[in-house]
Amino acid sequence: MLPYLVFLLLSLSTHTHGENPAIKLILTDKGLQYGKHMAAVVLTEKMKNMSFPDISGGVSIGLLGTVDYVLSGMSVSQCDFPEPSVDFYEEVGLKAVVSDLNMRVNGRWNTNFGIIYDSGSFDLAVSKVGVTSVVRLAENEEHLSISSETCSAEIGDVHINFHGGASFIFQPFVDSFKSRIKGEIQGKICPAIQQQTEDLERQLAAIAVSFQVGSDLVLDVPLSSSPLVDSASLELDFKGEFYSAKSHTDPPFQADDFSLTCQDSYMLSLGMSEFTANSVSYSYFSTGVLVAHITDKMIPAVSPLRLNTSSFGKLIPQLPKLFPDLLMELSVSARKVPMFSFLPGEVQLGLPGMVTAFAVQNNATLTPLFKLQADSVFSGQVSISGNKVRGSAALSNFTLTLVSSEIGPFKAAFLESLVMLGIKTGVLPKLNAKLGEGFFLPSPHHIQLVNAVLKVNKGFVAFSCNFDV
Repeated sequence: MLPYLVFLLLSLSTHTHGENPAIKLILTDKGLQYGKHMAAVVLTEKMKNMSFPDISGGVSIGLLGTVDYVLSGMSVSQCDFPEPSVDFYEEVGLKAVVSDLNMRVNGRWNTNFGIIYDSGSFDLAVSKVGVTSVVRLAENEEHLSISSETCSAEIGDVHINFHGGASFIFQPFVDSFKSRIKGEIQGKICPAIQQQTEDLERQLAAIAVSFQVGSDLVLDVPLSSSPLVDSASLELDFKGEFYSAKSHTDPPFQADDFSLTCQDSYMLSLGMSEFTANSVSYSYFSTGVLVAHITDKMIPAVSPLRLNTSSFGKLIPQLPKLFPDLLMELSVSARKVPMFSFLPGEVQLGLPGMVTAFAVQNNATLTPLFKLQADSVFSGQVSISGNKVRGSAALSNFTLTLVSSEIGPFKAAFLESLVMLGIKTGVLPKLNAKLGEGFFLPSPHHIQLVNAVLKVNKGFVAFSCNFDV
């Protein structure tokens, strides 16, 4: 039972030790019970296709001697599998208890008494089976690890009916070897659970802890510590770092510690710190991706300012005198790593930029004109509506500072006002229209997220939800 449950729970959620995790996942008891129900459905279907190894032995029939027998081809024809109880086992893992499991097994029997051979069919009823199993959850080489901690099994009773051949002779002696068959079956239950646990452990060890995200990024999510299990929840901590698919360079900042509160009314809670978002920024910055070249063709037609020396002459009088009637081009790049800040109810993004202006000569060569330091701060809200994440953004602050000039000094204040107006009237409306449409939440394995909520806290974002199929 528990191996299937653990595998199902992992399908919903997978370093350098000593570092703070950037992603935390908490599975509550409500989520565990949902997983238990799903696992019970899967296991019931599997038990219908279960087969058993042959059982052989001998039955003494008094003065006549011993009849050797083999029970073979055993398969489950009927199963009454009550939903087990599954609970968190503090500081260990999970504990499952199955009570009053009943099943009927069909098979073939063969006997050998001297030179006399006989065969037929039989049906075997196994009743009131009880199994208690505890599995330990741990971390092994950055993967979730599972191992069998304890297991006990007990069978209430076994009833066998033989059919065909000389079964009328064999049937009276059933009671004399029923306890043997009962012991054989009972002794195979825990080894079977142990084998399933070992199979799952191999599958867990093979699960990737890094995933390609688009063509540029890789998400690294190995476990950063052993699972934390108490009586009400299971917490898994992950590294949660994005890096460039071309090269893996660790960012010059670390994840700050944060505490994710267990929400008992939800099945699952997920927390993501600023580090994860900022690792995306760093990967783009370190690979030189955050660079854009702007030409006059890209400026909206309604803009009062065009990218040519004549239009900029209204702001910089000497420009058209030095470079008359030429188009201009702007190179906009990140001066430093753009950084996200998560504040209560708000996400902020600081963009430290650099703008280099060029005059486009008639032979298409670019002549440097001036450099401006552009610093902007955007603030935004995010929320979940239905199965979409939606948001909105606003410009909180924007400054332009002249860094160097090939055409002499000039004041950047008026240019700053125009650019700020362009951002507010041109860029933000399009951005907010896209954010307002929202982005669909992923639904792994066709499982729907229900009553999802998202809250921005200081240093991290918390997401909680329930599941449905």
